[in-house]
Amino acid sequence: MGGSSWSDDAYTSRVADRVSSRGTAFAYDADVKSGAVTTKTHNSLDPKGLKIRESRDSAAHPTSNAILVWLDVTGSMGSVVGQIHKKLPTLMGILVRKGYLPDPQILFGAIGDATTDKAPLQVGQFESGDEMEGDLSNFFIEGNGGGQTPPTESYELAAYVGARKTSTDCYEKRGKKGYCFIIGDERPYPTVSKSIISRLIGPELESDLPTKTAFAELQEKYNTFFIL
Repeated sequence: MGGSSWSDDAYTSRVADRVSSRGTAFAYDADVKSGAVTTKTHNSLDPKGLKIRESRDSAAHPTSNAILVWLDVTGSMGSVVGQIHKKLPTLMGILVRKGYLPDPQILFGAIGDATTDKAPLQVGQFESGDEMEGDLSNFFIEGNGGGQTPPTESYELAAYVGARKTSTDCYEKRGKKGYCFIIGDERPYPTVSKSIISRLIGPELESDLPTKTAFAELQEKYNTFFIL
């Protein structure tokens, strides 16, 4: 993925069309919360059966750089999705027009609480153009979370997907790490649960994986930042 190119005008037009026709940039979330569709992860973001998400070089982007952006959509954190959606042209302007990172390919994902939520793991594609808006607009901003003591959310799932379910040319061809940003307000669970992975993705773990191991594997491939 990630073969298209960024355009502020195309992105703005796409958002305006969606808001004009649906009254909101987050049409799928509105459909779920109105009862128009079943409460579940959007098909385009559903990780069930996920094999790999790829960030690849292309003629348009010969030196692709993979970026993961994981957003906590529990409780009040759901408002962050709206801010990211609104400010995406600014981010792309910094990366592309000012040349801070050539050929960025961004995968947006959403994290909830896998012990309580109906859509605790939503995984987009690596994109270079305004298709990113499509992934953001398909998020179900569930707004729940489990209220555990101590407070926890399923950030370890983001680490697991980044570590084991992505393949990037920047790392594999050029030995250059990508970037991973997790935006949240709690701490992860201590393990990546075998049963939760089986339910959300498929039966691929032989036992629970320590969260520290998942993050260590993630950091081998990505410069990793947790924005609290």
